Amino acid sequence: MDDKQILEFRDFLVHLVAIAAAVATPYFRTPVVVESKMTNGYDPVTAADRTTEDALRIAISRRYPDHGIAGEERDAVNPSSRFQWVIDPIDGTKAFVCGLPTWSTLIALCDGSVPILGVMSQPIVGEYFISGLSIAEQVSSRGRQRLATSSTAQLRDASLFATSPDMFTEAAELQGFSALSDKVRLTRFGVDSYAYCMLAAGFIDIVAEAGLGFYDIAALVPIIEQSGGIITTWTGEPVRQGGTVLAAANRSLHDGALALLRDARD
Repeated sequence: MDDKQILEFRDFLVHLVAIAAAVATPYFRTPVVVESKMTNGYDPVTAADRTTEDALRIAISRRYPDHGIAGEERDAVNPSSRFQWVIDPIDGTKAFVCGLPTWSTLIALCDGSVPILGVMSQPIVGEYFISGLSIAEQVSSRGRQRLATSSTAQLRDASLFATSPDMFTEAAELQGFSALSDKVRLTRFGVDSYAYCMLAAGFIDIVAEAGLGFYDIAALVPIIEQSGGIITTWTGEPVRQGGTVLAAANRSLHDGALALLRDARD
């Protein structure tokens, strides 16, 4: 795939950002009906999730009818196609229904199972984070800013983020995260995909999470990698589906965190 085609896809991602913002934002901080997709537990979904995904699917199908589409709320389309668009229309629905602007729309383009382009958009804050042509950028009212991860090299100086402690449903996952948390300077929860983007921007050092769907992470993989970070599973493999994810600002932090997570699971 040449740079011209990558630029075309990247420009289309920006077009999709505008579509998602126009559909999702009217629902925010309104008395929207909330359903739970789980009988034991709480996994909320709203009309904002479904109508945003539907609008994105329509736009993608019109532009690229032969491409595949996979999303959180609807069935897959053209799953055997080379190019796959992976959509999380409202990542952080719990934050959305609580009126907190830490939710986002995540859209990835994958070549097979490999995420090659991604965007995270937060229209209430008025910014998006996008990858392409080997760079990652933050785009906001301040213009375009190239993203670069931090130079923090030691775990004792690092910040660690995850969305929620209850995402670690296996004992080994919780043990691993706790072991890592004990070694870092600061541990915080609750900002969903923003943690990965702030890692890409150099403000956060490590994100370690579990129980993710591929739609939760696909868009963030190229943003992290093209800002200089490292992102893998907890066993050090490339992220090609959901499950456990470890993102770090650099190789030194990633190696240290990965060793702790592996030791706790062995």
